Amino acid sequence: VEPGTTLIAHAALSKLGFVVGGPRAVVEALLSAIGDDGTLVMPTHSTDLTDPATWSNPPIPVEWVPAVRNEMPAYDPVLTPTRDMGAIPEYFRRLPGVLRSGSPTVSAAAIGPNAEFVTTGHEVANGLGESSPQARVYELDGSVLLLGVTHANNTSLHLAEHRSAPPDAATVPWSSPMIVDGERRWVTAPNLDDDPSDFAEIGEAFAATGSERTGRVGDGTGRLMRSRDVVDFAVAWMDDHRTWQITPPVG
Repeated sequence: VEPGTTLIAHAALSKLGFVVGGPRAVVEALLSAIGDDGTLVMPTHSTDLTDPATWSNPPIPVEWVPAVRNEMPAYDPVLTPTRDMGAIPEYFRRLPGVLRSGSPTVSAAAIGPNAEFVTTGHEVANGLGESSPQARVYELDGSVLLLGVTHANNTSLHLAEHRSAPPDAATVPWSSPMIVDGERRWVTAPNLDDDPSDFAEIGEAFAATGSERTGRVGDGTGRLMRSRDVVDFAVAWMDDHRTWQITPPVG
């Protein structure tokens, strides 16, 4: 990792073995590597902040749904915890000076000179598409680091999905409680019906091109690459291999 890099990192502490200092040590190591001129970005998803009627992992009793909808706190970039992201992103989002983007479900947090650019303007609709922090990292010619995880966890591949998908690709409505004009409201917006089931396969094919650097980090593996390299490769791969679900025409 070079000083001055805008780096989006996906990390799993459990895959690194024993780390003295835990998530703090990992975050401080990354910040030291990129230096004062670098910007560190991490996905901070909160995918439980959705309509409870759609929950399946696990589902809740149908009779609970109205109460859960009424009582669920609205998204707050400072207070809303991550879900299933691990200890490192959860620690990182709480650091003083960290900014977090506005998507209630697929936000990212960042610190450094480019943090405001990376996190500003993140829309609710198609939150992993062109308004996403992943797209801003791509625009800045930043890097992607997979620390103890594989491409199955690489959120930049969701950006590739949006760029490969046809204009009439199927979408699904995502609903979340948000603060709008000072009031808590449920906001619903269309999002691409994404499918990460082939991300690991795409990652293996990308690694075979030689554009990915790997090395041992504790008990795990680190994978480093340019955002533009992996996203552009994934777009071409999806163009060749995927069949997209199409939204039926109206009428």
